[in-house]
Amino acid sequence: MRIGLVGTESTHVDHMIRYCNVEGRGGDARIVAVASQAGSAGERDVGLPVVPAAEDLIGLVDAVVVTDRHGARHAAHALPLLAAGLPVLVDKPLAVSVSDAEAMIRTAERHGAPLTSYSALRWLPEVRALIRDAVPTAVAATGPVDPDSPDGGIHFYGVHPVEMALTLCRGELGAVQVTRTRDAIVACAAVGRTAVTVTMVRPAPERVPFHLAVVAEDCSLATAEPVLDDHYLYPGLDAFFAMVRTGVPPVPYDELLRSVRFLAAAAEPGAHLS
Repeated sequence: MRIGLVGTESTHVDHMIRYCNVEGRGGDARIVAVASQAGSAGERDVGLPVVPAAEDLIGLVDAVVVTDRHGARHAAHALPLLAAGLPVLVDKPLAVSVSDAEAMIRTAERHGAPLTSYSALRWLPEVRALIRDAVPTAVAATGPVDPDSPDGGIHFYGVHPVEMALTLCRGELGAVQVTRTRDAIVACAAVGRTAVTVTMVRPAPERVPFHLAVVAEDCSLATAEPVLDDHYLYPGLDAFFAMVRTGVPPVPYDELLRSVRFLAAAAEPGAHLS
């Protein structure tokens, strides 16, 4: 199985190359080519053959991971690949606009190309252990956010606590209510029958840990702090390669849109901290 990457600025690229080409965790999968603009800010040599554009990977690979750090570039790179029928993993976040996310999903459905995207945290064992058959009464997630990030503001890190929370919920996303302070953004919504609260905090000067709390129907409380070790991307990569082999996306498309819509509401004008 030949895998292509789009963009080399993210450190996730190093994890993916180690997973596939060094440790062989993807079975026969190997990363064989990278689409990268040499000389562009942040782009680097990762020791693989390079083509200048994402669409140049068509015919060279069997599946693609779009790894641009800024989510605003994801749709432009993923759309031609999906139109060619290639399975695509878009590194988090899927998009910074709902319209871009919808365009990628429409193209994937039209051409039968499996598409997925997610925060790696949703696959970590600490988070998966909190998933229950019964719908939770309330879910609260906390994590860091850099509202001034050049890679999409709150979308870049905010996707982590948002996805941790939403992966535990079932149902449609209701109206998102947002409260902003100098150092935090708190977004609340009903997701199906679950009350969801996501708190995104500027991590200065101390580190802000990821934290997840779930209140079950019987009012019992369970909490978790995901561990981000050197292999924290691996469970998500396992899910991607399962999708490539089966053609079944691990995250339903309506769930992909929920996360984008939630973050889009939190990033409305005025969401930036000062």
